[in-house]
Amino acid sequence: MTFYLISFPSGEMQLDEGGLEQASIDSHQVIRDAKAAGVYVFGGGINEGVPPVRVAADGTVEEGTYAQTARLEGGYTILNLPDRAAAEEWAAKIAKACRCRQELREFWFDEES
Repeated sequence: MTFYLISFPSGEMQLDEGGLEQASIDSHQVIRDAKAAGVYVFGGGINEGVPPVRVAADGTVEEGTYAQTARLEGGYTILNLPDRAAAEEWAAKIAKACRCRQELREFWFDEES
């Protein structure tokens, strides 16, 4: 089994009038299905109302982000799946529910973590 990150930036959802409510219903159903299938690990969205900070090894806290992650936002789901084909199937289900394409990334396995 491998952990996969399925995600999308918040601005990518293509919703018409009233579409947010239905997308919420549909996406929650996909998550319930993933839980029932025993593949769900974690899901949620970045709280864009809380500014990010960077924390150094000495505990110093600094406002802001790395340049590469300055626009980190949107929705994220982590699933534990047998292979990439299964991950692509789940990503398609999430894409349909959220009305936007999903990025699919595989976590590198480290037995120490």
